[in-house]
Amino acid sequence: MSSLLTFQRRSTRVRHVSLMSKLAQLAFSDSIYNWAVDFFEKHAHCTKFAETISAVAIIHASVIQGSALGPASYIFTAADFHPNHEQNRIFKFADDTYLIVPAVNTDTCQDEIQHLQTWAADNNLKLNRDKTKEIIFTASRKQAPSSPHPDIERVSSLRILGVIMNKCTKLQFIHSLTAKCCD
Repeated sequence: MSSLLTFQRRSTRVRHVSLMSKLAQLAFSDSIYNWAVDFFEKHAHCTKFAETISAVAIIHASVIQGSALGPASYIFTAADFHPNHEQNRIFKFADDTYLIVPAVNTDTCQDEIQHLQTWAADNNLKLNRDKTKEIIFTASRKQAPSSPHPDIERVSSLRILGVIMNKCTKLQFIHSLTAKCCD
């Protein structure tokens, strides 16, 4: 029996200072790092309605939707997010995060969920609890144990990367699918 939890971020408000700190730890040339700093530090916003213009607000967090740096910014932000327990796996795609917990580690689910919530809060991200789901995959017809996290809906099928999985889906297929997507 394996448990798969899927989480979605509600919004992306990546703090520029956090992103720059993570970028500074990578082996980029100074010119690329400085270009990224300039890109993120020079953003402001104001709104015009009829003849009234709002005050200019400096933007310290978020990534411009549709910008070339949007996906890369999430990759850099999420690069330091790993499971707390060695046998558990985390797969990150755009705004979805999948946590796979094998049967031998079911007692680690609560810890992994807390770890995810702490990491998200530290990175100025919010989890969309309405889209957070759990599915149990089992090789036998055994009844799945009650959920250790009652605030997360347990479902019998789940769409993962466009493929609908149900509780009877072979575990080897799930591991194969997630492994191929991460290569």
